[in-house]
Amino acid sequence: MNRLVHRTHKAGSLDDLKLITEDLPDPKDDEVTIEVKAVGLNFADVFALVGLYSATPKGSFVPGLEFSGNVVKLGKNVTRFNVGDKIMGVTRFGGYASHLNIGSAYIYKLPTSWSYSEGAGFIAQSLTAYYALFPLGNLQEGKTVLIHSAAGGVGIYANRIAKKYKAYTIGSIGSPDKIETLKKEGYDDYIVRDKNFYKNLQEKLKGRNLNLVLECIGGKIFEDSFKSLAPAGRIVVYGSANFAPESDSPNIFKLGYQYLTRPKIDPLSMISSNKSLLAFNLIWLWDKIEELSLMLEKILEMQLSPPLIGKTFPFANALDALHFFKSGKSVGKVILLT
Repeated sequence: MNRLVHRTHKAGSLDDLKLITEDLPDPKDDEVTIEVKAVGLNFADVFALVGLYSATPKGSFVPGLEFSGNVVKLGKNVTRFNVGDKIMGVTRFGGYASHLNIGSAYIYKLPTSWSYSEGAGFIAQSLTAYYALFPLGNLQEGKTVLIHSAAGGVGIYANRIAKKYKAYTIGSIGSPDKIETLKKEGYDDYIVRDKNFYKNLQEKLKGRNLNLVLECIGGKIFEDSFKSLAPAGRIVVYGSANFAPESDSPNIFKLGYQYLTRPKIDPLSMISSNKSLLAFNLIWLWDKIEELSLMLEKILEMQLSPPLIGKTFPFANALDALHFFKSGKSVGKVILLT
């Protein structure tokens, strides 16, 4: 079978991503072949393409972690799905494709009322939010949570899940254009990040203890967030957007300076202040499929609304979509439609 893919010969620059035609073999015994209808963009795609993501495959690769589409072919051991089923799924790279083969354990039936775009924006976002809030964040009912990048795909699901536990949620955003999105999503308060972030956060807390922070910005924002934690508070880091290059390829000197001057937390000071720092990359849980599936079942039981889709692009325009995505102007999920 011929398929279209966006492939780069090696990590280093977004401009190296090319749309090509290549052959797709038949699925292995435990795999299915998917006709992809929608692909969800993630910051991991950007960092992988510019060479700043530790999990990036060596040499040539196809980016993309989540997708939705139709089952068009079954491996001989697959019994959970039928040809024609509408599904959503995750893959450890390879999502920017018109067709792909994937182990049947990594796909799920698309909810009947959801669009392909919504299916492609759900799994990675909701799992990231859930894993940060519970296994690592130990969210308790009624606690106060600060959620950075609050209008993005993960931020929106983090708020929706936290509100199920009656948490008080404060969202941080980089632009006032996103305030209305946070209000519609039911955040209790919000902060537009600027040089007065620490002072503004203290005002927004209104004397509350800050119990949990979901952090994906880095730099001074991370430092001020950690400093604001109450005793026994936790900060859970799952990204560092401040390292995202402004151009299509990274400025090594600027990145080197950012790296050398990044905030550093002393374990001894963590003991005396009784604060915790945890960090994760969801892709390293790829092989723990039973754990991922159990978490996704718990998320689906919450009956959350489908993802907010901020903008869609034609599949051929992946570079345009990536440029828009990393500009910081997006809300919700950015999707490629095949």
